[in-house]
Amino acid sequence: MVQLVDTHAHLYVEQFDTDLDEVMLRAANNGVNRILLPNIDSTTTERLWKVVNAYPQTCLPMMGVHPCSVEANYKEELKHVEEELAKGTYIAVGEIGIDLYWEKGFIKEQIIAFEQQMEWAKELNLPVAIHCRNSFDEIFTSVEKVQDGRLRGVLHCFTGYEQQAQKTIDLGLHIGLGGVLTFKNSGVDKAIVNIPIDKIILETDSPYLAPSPFRGKRNESGYTKMVAEKLAEVKNLSLEEVGKITTQNAESLFNI
Repeated sequence: MVQLVDTHAHLYVEQFDTDLDEVMLRAANNGVNRILLPNIDSTTTERLWKVVNAYPQTCLPMMGVHPCSVEANYKEELKHVEEELAKGTYIAVGEIGIDLYWEKGFIKEQIIAFEQQMEWAKELNLPVAIHCRNSFDEIFTSVEKVQDGRLRGVLHCFTGYEQQAQKTIDLGLHIGLGGVLTFKNSGVDKAIVNIPIDKIILETDSPYLAPSPFRGKRNESGYTKMVAEKLAEVKNLSLEEVGKITTQNAESLFNI
């Protein structure tokens, strides 16, 4: 069976409260043997750990504050992240970044929080999982500012153009591909056709952005296989090759 890693899933949110065991079983049946869980903010940390503790062989935790949770109290949120990271139990700093789609009222604070969390990642030798929505220019500016050769990570849920994909790689980051790759007119397939597959990892962003033909429905980790199948088509590789390479990429990046 093909072996896959879902490098970005929020399986601890309420959409999975009633059937998480079944979701995990379907993931395993589709070859997904590792699922990485990025945090959202201080209100989700307890729920995140509940899932990690319930499935310790499969689920691994990240710690960060999502840009949509960066508001007037962002310093309190950053303090929570700093205290949690100090425990040494997290595999990455995430989910962090800049979102100018849902939230434009705290742009300055988002940038401060993003750059601070990247600095902590460098200090702790952890990768970052970066959220980028309507904010490629701002993300690139901040990454360029802090990149001193020590920053590594992934631009998750990539939705950009070929030039933005190349810029991501040039900045020392991997590209995270999810369900958007399968959308008919997303253009992501064209954007990544020339990107080396050793710079690509797979994800779902569950429960969001389910791949075709489940677009608009709840996403889940088992659907990582559909993303892998589409990537195999784009790269003219077998599903097994895509699984092997992207799994190696994820294991190396996240040191798992």
